[in-house]
Amino acid sequence: MENAFIKKEKVRFQHVDYAGIVFYPRFLEMLNCLVEDFYEEALNMPFKNLHETGGIPTVDLKIQFKKAARLGDELTKYLWINTLGSASMVCGFKFEYPDGSVCLEGEVTLVRVDFLNDRKEIKASAFPPAMRTILEKYVI
Repeated sequence: MENAFIKKEKVRFQHVDYAGIVFYPRFLEMLNCLVEDFYEEALNMPFKNLHETGGIPTVDLKIQFKKAARLGDELTKYLWINTLGSASMVCGFKFEYPDGSVCLEGEVTLVRVDFLNDRKEIKASAFPPAMRTILEKYVI
């Protein structure tokens, strides 16, 4: 998928439930890892640095589970930007099997925030120009 950030993930024992399929909250953890990797690898903004002054919380999440994933499956995770606002972005994502079938797909809305008043408050904060330039490369 052109303009998408792509990572592979193997389904591990820690991801599955007693039925041997991925327990749905583990997919949300995998999605969060994808966002974290995107920030570190594509934007050169590791979360350990990002969270010193602000963050990128999820404010909306839509997900459709299409096909169960099982222990040992290898999934390719895709993340791209559908809409880029001044301080927010709506990202599309999907997890896919090697044969191209879709395991899950959806959208996540992330908002860039700054911490205020000794981290007691947060406020939306516009993407800096250099960051915005990189983000624009992932808009589909």
